[in-house]
Amino acid sequence: MTTAPPTTHSTASRSSCSSSPVHRHCCYFTGHVQGVGFRYTCQNIALQYNVVGYVKNLRDGRVELVVEGPDSEMNSLVGAIQDRMREYIQNVDVQQGEATGEYKRFCIKH
Repeated sequence: MTTAPPTTHSTASRSSCSSSPVHRHCCYFTGHVQGVGFRYTCQNIALQYNVVGYVKNLRDGRVELVVEGPDSEMNSLVGAIQDRMREYIQNVDVQQGEATGEYKRFCIKH
């Protein structure tokens, strides 16, 4: 009996030929989320998913995550961030919208 190789989320799977609808999530993380490696951790996690966008610190102490991709990928990403950084997150506000297609990769904005 043969088994299929495990599924991975690589940049190679980020083609525009995806059959899943692409949307946008703007997430605002509150808590002790600056100065703890939050953006770096978000970027490392995001690179494992079929998403594009950015993460950046806001002046009011929150961290903004803007991500576009299939809903399942974005939801999994946000869940993974919450799991990894749960000790620092007090609240997450997620706003959903239509994708703009303006991003080609995921990065940290300064």
